[in-house]
Amino acid sequence: MALDGLVLHAIVHELQACVGGRINKIHQPTENDVIMHIRAQGQNVKLLLSANPTYPRVQITEQSSLNPMDAPMFCMLLRKHCESGVIEAVEQIGMERVIRMQIRHRDELGDMSTKQIIVEIMGRHSNIILLDPATETILDGIHHVTPAISSYRIVMPGSKYVTPPEQDKQNPLEANASSFLNAIQQDPGEEESTDKPEQKLVTAFSGLSPLIAKEIVFRSRQGGNNEQEIDSAALWTAFHDVMAAIRQHRYEPVIVEQEGTGKLFFAMTPLTHIAGISTTYATPSDCLEHFYGDKAERDTVKQRVADLLRFLHNEANKNVKKLEKLQETVDDSKDADKYRILGELLTASLHLIKRGDREVEIINYYDEDQALIKIKLDPLLNPSENAQRYFKKYTKMKNSTAIVEEQIAQTHQEITYLNSLLQQLSVASLTDIEEIRDELMEQGYVRDRNKKQRKKKKKDKPALACYLSSEGVPIYVGKNNTQNEYLTNRLASSMDTWLHTKDIPGSHVVIRSDSFSETTLMEAAQLAAYFSQAKQSSQVPVDYTAIKHVHKPNGSKPGFVIYVNQKTLFVTPDENMIKQMNVTIK
Repeated sequence: MALDGLVLHAIVHELQACVGGRINKIHQPTENDVIMHIRAQGQNVKLLLSANPTYPRVQITEQSSLNPMDAPMFCMLLRKHCESGVIEAVEQIGMERVIRMQIRHRDELGDMSTKQIIVEIMGRHSNIILLDPATETILDGIHHVTPAISSYRIVMPGSKYVTPPEQDKQNPLEANASSFLNAIQQDPGEEESTDKPEQKLVTAFSGLSPLIAKEIVFRSRQGGNNEQEIDSAALWTAFHDVMAAIRQHRYEPVIVEQEGTGKLFFAMTPLTHIAGISTTYATPSDCLEHFYGDKAERDTVKQRVADLLRFLHNEANKNVKKLEKLQETVDDSKDADKYRILGELLTASLHLIKRGDREVEIINYYDEDQALIKIKLDPLLNPSENAQRYFKKYTKMKNSTAIVEEQIAQTHQEITYLNSLLQQLSVASLTDIEEIRDELMEQGYVRDRNKKQRKKKKKDKPALACYLSSEGVPIYVGKNNTQNEYLTNRLASSMDTWLHTKDIPGSHVVIRSDSFSETTLMEAAQLAAYFSQAKQSSQVPVDYTAIKHVHKPNGSKPGFVIYVNQKTLFVTPDENMIKQMNVTIK
């Protein structure tokens, strides 16, 4: 669902609280996003500017994000020109999806200077541009647009800023009854129009998405009008009511989950034309935060881990096939005794065999009926050598059984390890990816192509997600093996409680207290089930025991532990409950 001009109008009104605020820090956690830490009206605010091609938006956010050690060039430029600056204005250009922020700061010489940050929300063409308003010169953009990409608008340092092409649409907040009717009426010279009324609204007015246009048309028909006809007066009334609320900044941010499809829609006004569960939010930013959630990060993560996912799936498939072949070898070895018996029968009947014989028929003394049995021979070997050949085959198969069973155990461990990595990638953040990639390099699964350029990493503690239970007890969650090992083997105390899904790949969860209620235990079990391969299942078994009963075997794979004295409880993961828990990154 695209973010339209009406939503942006509400966001800009909310951001007026940031006017006069000082920008303390600027980070660029991803190639598409910028986060500004602002001190305004006695409060700290995190403002997200996103030029994500799928989820572009501007909003106040509460989400935590870990930033790269080396800031990108665009982030460094923003810091140079905007950090410690004061936000003088935040405005929307007409009803278009363009926001302009004016920032006053002191330059290197101590002189006052003004810069502008322009956020253009235009789908895959979205951009964040730093501009010198005095000369209308672009200092840089988060995404460069070269002449080869667009001859109309070039976004490169030193280029002249050109506004997006005008659409020649009316501003819906300035429309009156007369201009509205003129806009939607059909030109008498045209043939019969096939445009639906919602299409006419989108075509005539800027900032209106098809979703809001459908809502306006739906409200106009609540009096029982024929769906095939347009009642211009009723349509104007519905349009006027929606726009009057927007003009007066009476917003009702909602997210509606459509019945049947489960598809989500959001708007700054109630969506009465969609049948489903509607949830209202206090502010436009809250609405966007809940709608987008971690979708943008999940998409970025998917792109970053595509190569790792392919590799891990291939490795897992190879090990499954290897396991099948090893099992075939074990099954074949069950017939090893047959070759021993054949060797013994030949040894007892050497006098009946001559060199050059291809087979011999002798009595099977091991058979109750003493039946005759035909045994194949190698004509190039003498009778004794033929018997020894069967004994050697028997010995080889018996010896291989122990080796193969050991290989089967190792292959099972390998599959478990690979499945655990796949599960970790499914919930990984951008920082978690690098830890998983480093682990695969250390384990020799993938090569470090940037070994020469890679800086030596400090052996510092990894960042962990710390949730607070409803009674204020900290619950730590490891989301990859690096975090799991640090949490279980180093951070946790002997009397802390450790949880993990039973025989299912998942996160290590630790309740960092020796005194808590059943409620905290169930919430920790919820976290263990949610951050596991059984996230979508019900009645997930979760084991829990004291940390002192959890041990890592020597030489085992990262994240692998064994434990005793455990108890098991069953929970069904509740995503809404997890998202409502207070979480910090420590």
